[in-house]
Amino acid sequence: MELKTLIARDLLSIKAVFFRPEEPFTWASGIKSPVYCDNRLTLTAPGVRTDVENGLARLVRENYPDAEVLMGTSTAGIAHAAITGHIMGLPMGYVRSGAKDHGRKNQIEGALEPGQKVVVVEDLISTGGSVLEVVDVLREAGADVLGIVSIFTYGMKKGLERLAAANVKNVSLTDFDEIARVAAEGGYIKPADVARLIAFRNDPSDESWMEAKA
Repeated sequence: MELKTLIARDLLSIKAVFFRPEEPFTWASGIKSPVYCDNRLTLTAPGVRTDVENGLARLVRENYPDAEVLMGTSTAGIAHAAITGHIMGLPMGYVRSGAKDHGRKNQIEGALEPGQKVVVVEDLISTGGSVLEVVDVLREAGADVLGIVSIFTYGMKKGLERLAAANVKNVSLTDFDEIARVAAEGGYIKPADVARLIAFRNDPSDESWMEAKA
């Protein structure tokens, strides 16, 4: 079985990625979404967690063989960076959303030397804004950011364009299209719902997908 299919099945089985096209969720931005993502649930499902961490280690080895340090995003990427780093025998750290206001006032936690080759570990990429902030912080600290590994990506146009503009590579264990396909095959959604889901992915601000009943 392909890795992206295995992870898609895993995430669906524990409802880390949960589709509900008939009763959309509302994001903080107000956008109506047919999908809810909470990859933190992988941490409380040992079998799925094993697949995810071994998968992330494989992605790093295959795509960034020169990696010297793993840096997790705060907070969702921290545990994954730690476990993957343990599997690979690599040091890890993480980047805070902002610098602390006390002590050494660190934003980057963990030892990082200028010039070290870093891979950022993220759980989910949608528009790419938050992970690119992490990349910027690391680059400003002198790190050579090789790229990103993530559990799941939507493949949204805005996110792809942002990553390309920042010259940042991302490799994900699975993606929105694969999970939608596996969800239809597994009976989580109707086969006719796949087109609606892809329409949402292509333009989340366009709610016409909600009118196209399966």
